[in-house]
Amino acid sequence: MDSKGDLKINEIFFSIQGESSWAGYPTVFIRTSGCHLRCTYCDTKYAYHEGEFQTLEQIITKVQEYPARYVCVTGGEPLLQSAVYELMTRLCDLDYHVSLETSGDKDCGKVDGRVKKIIDVKTPDSGEPKAFAMDNLRFADVNTEFKFVICSEKDFLWAESFANENKLFQKSNVLYSPSFNSVSERWLAEKILGTRSPARLQLQMHKYIWSRDARGV
Repeated sequence: MDSKGDLKINEIFFSIQGESSWAGYPTVFIRTSGCHLRCTYCDTKYAYHEGEFQTLEQIITKVQEYPARYVCVTGGEPLLQSAVYELMTRLCDLDYHVSLETSGDKDCGKVDGRVKKIIDVKTPDSGEPKAFAMDNLRFADVNTEFKFVICSEKDFLWAESFANENKLFQKSNVLYSPSFNSVSERWLAEKILGTRSPARLQLQMHKYIWSRDARGV
């Protein structure tokens, strides 16, 4: 998808980070265009195709317009475009705290080690249950977070089994996020407490500050 090392960008905006252990920090979001998956709960379908090519210099200049030390590279699926690796490295070199939100279906081996990786693990009801690169389990450490979007009781039990079998609770931050209109926040909170799960409940903070359909926030 890249054009001469450029990146197809859907949007760049300044907002409050709503997810991960960095939730709450003022953050510049770089949303890339394009995704090879079609998850049932996707809330950024507009990023499937919309976007314009920008040079890395243009992107970095835009990021520097905002008074933030945190940058989140998200999508779409950022790792579909090879130039994203250089972008993340250059942002790290500029002393930004950089995080990557990825579907988990692409190997993260080329991602700069300074980048916090937020790796999705697709649950059975995601619509993409086989979309996970098992090699990404080698990044289970304190700088990696594994996110499970929970759509049902079946998803919860599956996530618990997957996380336990792969010792993710012992190695990484494990995030459980309720899928909008599928399960309630309270239901998931009570499941975590009732089963003594070590998972961290994650609510998409930005959807409570603004509306669930708002863009650029």
